[in-house]
Amino acid sequence: MAILVCGGAGYIGSHTVRQLIEAGEEVIIADNLSTGHRAAINPAVKFYECDIRDKAALKKIFAENQIEAVFHFAAYIEAGESVRLPLKFFNNNVYGMQILLEAMTECGVDKIIFSSSAAVYGEPERVPIDELDKTEPTNPYGESKLIMEKMIRWVNAAQGVRYVSLRYFNASGASEDGSIGEDHHPETHLIPLILQVPLGKRDHITIFGTDYPTPDGTCIRDYIHVVDLADAHICALNYLRGGGKSDAFNLGTGHGFSVKEIIDAAEKVIGRKIKKEFGIRRAGDPARLIASGEKARKVLKWTPHFDDVEKIIATAWNWHNLHPNGYEEA
Repeated sequence: MAILVCGGAGYIGSHTVRQLIEAGEEVIIADNLSTGHRAAINPAVKFYECDIRDKAALKKIFAENQIEAVFHFAAYIEAGESVRLPLKFFNNNVYGMQILLEAMTECGVDKIIFSSSAAVYGEPERVPIDELDKTEPTNPYGESKLIMEKMIRWVNAAQGVRYVSLRYFNASGASEDGSIGEDHHPETHLIPLILQVPLGKRDHITIFGTDYPTPDGTCIRDYIHVVDLADAHICALNYLRGGGKSDAFNLGTGHGFSVKEIIDAAEKVIGRKIKKEFGIRRAGDPARLIASGEKARKVLKWTPHFDDVEKIIATAWNWHNLHPNGYEEA
């Protein structure tokens, strides 16, 4: 039996494919390459270039392969863009989930591991955020992820598709050998943006807001290494295989780092100063976002291994240093 990874050419998807292979799993990738990269696809894996909104293509994959479970990473993720183009996000994310679930139920595939987001919570009432906290997204991206979670839950109740939804914050880092990593166009994530400065890709990094109610006045976020996220998806698969009940889990370290702390850590890793400038707050940026991962640790038996932010940044620096233009060089 094989695992179908939708979005397996993307950042988290490609790292999860690698972890699945190392765990001895048979893996199949489906990706339309709209944001993923052909060079990130493991050559040992069967690849279908298709869109999850194409039911005929999905059913062809299910007909040609014995699929045990689906890992779903094939969603648009840029929150700012979702505010400008909400229908683009609802079409790809929500309608895409509908078609995927229809194909799964029609073909008898009954397990899905869904890459959700802590964006489903919106502005947190407390930190670290608990799975039982209210879900009130503040942008269409978060809303689409919450709708997708609800869709799976209702299909679970009606047709028995079992699921794990994994809600996480700031995926970061890269494979330790530097062969796969983060390459978004445009890039919006803090760590790669910081590293673009010493690489000569940008003149400086802008810190948006220095007057937040945090120790140094800058926003605090929870950073989780992409390999730890990949491992959590495999833990979720084994949990469902063992008869675990469908549920949602946060993936977080339980502590966060401010923007200034991340820049300081990056300077230590690369051994030089990084030019920074200060700007005003961006609308909708909460002061502190930290997700508790205790439930995932206890129930899924998930153990993150990258608990040092400098080590996380070091893996990202290795990737970006080796691939300053991302996968374009591959």
